[in-house]
Amino acid sequence: MKQHKILLAMLLLFLGVYSNAQGLDKTINVLIIDGQNNHVQWPKTTHMLKAYLEESGLFKVDVQRSAYTWKGEEFILEFPIDQKTEALENPKPDSNFSPEFSKYDVIISNFGWNAADWTDATQKSFENYIENGGGLVVFHAADNSFPKWEVYNKMIGLGGWGDRNEKDGPYVYYNDEDELVYDTEPGNGGEHGPQSEYQIQLRITEHPITKGMPTLWMHTKDELYAKLRGPAENMEILATAFADPDNKGTGRHEPALMTLTYGKGRIFHNIMGHADYSVACVGFITTMLRGTEWAATGQVTQEIPENFPSEEKSSSLSTEY
Repeated sequence: MKQHKILLAMLLLFLGVYSNAQGLDKTINVLIIDGQNNHVQWPKTTHMLKAYLEESGLFKVDVQRSAYTWKGEEFILEFPIDQKTEALENPKPDSNFSPEFSKYDVIISNFGWNAADWTDATQKSFENYIENGGGLVVFHAADNSFPKWEVYNKMIGLGGWGDRNEKDGPYVYYNDEDELVYDTEPGNGGEHGPQSEYQIQLRITEHPITKGMPTLWMHTKDELYAKLRGPAENMEILATAFADPDNKGTGRHEPALMTLTYGKGRIFHNIMGHADYSVACVGFITTMLRGTEWAATGQVTQEIPENFPSEEKSSSLSTEY
């Protein structure tokens, strides 16, 4: 615990945001939403993200959870929030899940595959929030969620699983000639090989989120999502990762970091973040903090930390809390 705090303090000091020294004139209000996710550590990853964000000095973070939770019971007990919930064997819609989205500058979704649909009223409220300038951060299994929600698929750009296929949009990737391909051939959306470390390659180096990062850097052990499909509208691919055939990959450079717009809203989409060891990667933390700031404000004031991963070596904090 003490070692984690020291390492986290060092990271955030290098990010240079303790006193909003780079000019932000207000705290960014963040809401993390979660409750149903096949990735059983989701209560812990929510806890870790909340800690990283708040200890930066830039963000104030609330968490709102669906009344009915699915998976992760032991982690719900270990990382509780001030809200009564009921763990069920199968996902169940929560008719009362209706966050006041307008209170926040940005929403982070930690829902996952097989999450029960929101009510029509909550979906419409969320759509209005983003369309009118709200921010959204989607990471890892949140791009598995809500496959039948047309506007959500437009917001995230690309998604996987949940019976997504060519009907939902093209499979988007870079080939070995660095050409961006929109493949409309029939095929399922979403797959990954065994978890491993993999290298992130920047495709846009001057975007506020990626500016100052090494062009190549190693991410720690994680799932590398591939064959994601979707509308892919108003989307920029900031970075990719090569899905190595020797690790049951596609042999293609798969989108890893993306930005999108929907109406006046800004969306940051990050495929990384499977488990606590993935979330503890300094590269992941840096992209999430910078991506959250950008989604909320359209700018990034945080510096790249000195312990950021290199081309050959990943860099992580402790997972102990």
